[in-house]
Formats: sequence, structure tokens, C-alpha cells
Amino acid sequence: MATETEAGELLHQRGWRTAFTVAERVNAWAALVSAVERGYGDDVYEYTNDLYCRNWLHEVWLLLDEHIVQLWTPQIKVLDDRYKAATVDDDGQALNLFHRLPGPDLWWWRRHPRILTGDLGRSLRSAGAVGADPDTA
Repeated sequence: MATETEAGELLHQRGWRTAFTVAERVNAWAALVSAVERGYGDDVYEYTNDLYCRNWLHEVWLLLDEHIVQLWTPQIKVLDDRYKAATVDDDGQALNLFHRLPGPDLWWWRRHPRILTGDLGRSLRSAGAVGADPDTA
């Protein structure tokens, strides 16, 4: 099993744009979750790009030393639960029109924000997504 530095470097060698740290990607996931809870204001392509921070965490978990996994898992679980509460499970039908969905174990790709606002909201509504209007949420 790898240290955080080794795992980040290995994923960078596998194609990730940089050798991220777990803290960086957890912070990115936290920022995305907060944005989704408020009403994500950017477009669908930025949103799908932002979801990759959770992919990175999924991939790195398979490489990390067990004590690092145990250290970070509670925080990630809280963020995952918040994301689930702020999103709707549509089995990826809306996002699939804009981005090829990864495997079924990456559950965050099969959900869309409950509050549909801005460019993302318009795109997802055009793809059949149903959510709350930000003015009534």
C-alpha cells in the first residue's frame, strides 16, 4: 500500500493532471457539495469536471495505506451523505446526455442537484431532470 504522496504520484502517472493530495481532493469535494447544497451556478460541463474530484478519491482509496483510509473515511462519508441529501437519484439519465457515465460503482454520477439553477439547471431540465426551483427550495 502507498503513502499519500506515492498514491498521488501514481495517479498522476496514470493520467490525472497533477499529483493531488487527499486533503486537496477532499477539500474540492467539500466545495462541490456546498455549491450543490446552495444551488450550483456554473454549467453542466464545469459540473461534470468538478465531479472528478470524487473519482480521484475513489481511485486513490484502492492504493492508500489502511491508516490513511481510516483517517479520512469519516469526513468523506459525511460529505457523501450531504451530497446524497442535496441531489436526486435519476440513475444518471440527465447527466448522461452531456457526459458519458463511468461505471455503476461511481454512484455520484447517477445523481443530479435537487436545486436546479443557472446554466446547469437549464441543461438538466432540458434533459428531463426534475428538481426544486431555487426560489422555493
